[in-house]
Amino acid sequence: MRFDIITIFPEIFDSYINESILKRAQKSGAIKIVIHNLRDFTLDKHKKVDDRPYGGGPGMVMQIEPIVRALKKIVPRKSASTKIYLTSAKGKTLTQHQAHTFSKLKKLVLICGHYEGVDERIRHYIDGEISIGNYVLTGGELPALVIADSIARLLPGVLGDEESSKDESHETPGLLEYPQYTRPENFEEHRVPKELLSGNHGRISAWRVRHKKHQ
Repeated sequence: MRFDIITIFPEIFDSYINESILKRAQKSGAIKIVIHNLRDFTLDKHKKVDDRPYGGGPGMVMQIEPIVRALKKIVPRKSASTKIYLTSAKGKTLTQHQAHTFSKLKKLVLICGHYEGVDERIRHYIDGEISIGNYVLTGGELPALVIADSIARLLPGVLGDEESSKDESHETPGLLEYPQYTRPENFEEHRVPKELLSGNHGRISAWRVRHKKHQ
């Protein structure tokens, strides 16, 4: 799967996408992440990508022209296997179900919003807006990373153990993952539950089911 991310701060992504699971996923060919600097798509000599809002008001608004110019290069021909989303506090909140839906795509384009928002006419060029929670962030770069990470780990071959993602929090609606323990068995009189030490897979499974947390 390919992720194309449009941003005015491309350097923000360097560290995160080149470490851990995302690094291994790219190296294995399971995913490809391409970062596009929006300023490369403006015709303004100062590489300006924002302007004052019509009607007045505080702050600046991201211009439609450079974004659409970038989209036309990244997605010259739209297909059902490609989706384009704007990261926005007004967008639909990302869920595990939505991450699974995205993971079926061949390409996901993410536009990182900034300032007071993006020219409303962007709606004619995208499939939707997406948020990672009911709060406001400085920009869309962190949401783009969260979205890419949540999707990538669902793809075949990305996690070391294919069973790892099947019993995680949010995979079953309303349930969170059971508690986990590792060595030492006894730490400052806080002991690992005896069921997990029994070696009896039935008892272990039953314990884990009982201790799954409800949202």
